Amino acid sequence: MIIAEDAALEIARRSRGTPRNANMLLRRIRDYMDVEGVSIADKEATKHWLQQLNVDERGFGPIDQLYLHLLVHQYNGGPVGLKTISAAIGEPSNTIEEVYEPFLLQEGFLDRTSRGRVATARAITYMNRKKLP
Repeated sequence: MIIAEDAALEIARRSRGTPRNANMLLRRIRDYMDVEGVSIADKEATKHWLQQLNVDERGFGPIDQLYLHLLVHQYNGGPVGLKTISAAIGEPSNTIEEVYEPFLLQEGFLDRTSRGRVATARAITYMNRKKLP
């Protein structure tokens, strides 16, 4: 398996700065390469495969996108309690707090308040342009 430098940079950019995520994306890209019989992954093919995995330009995966969609569209930006989000997404609340929310907070898409989770203006702008797969 050979990955072009610009393709590797694209994977790194979407891996949320986490080696574990980068390795997972690399494994999934390798799987696509095996299935399609491709020996070299260029940037365009890598972007296509990342789109197939529903990992967007910001590194948001399906759960992140669902979280933001619920917060912005279903709950009008919040505030929403963690247990409500957990039930709506179908993920344990500790997983949401430890896996998904830190990146959303770091990227400025989420605020935690005493009343619950609130979408930021950045999240609202992003979700009004984004369609869920």
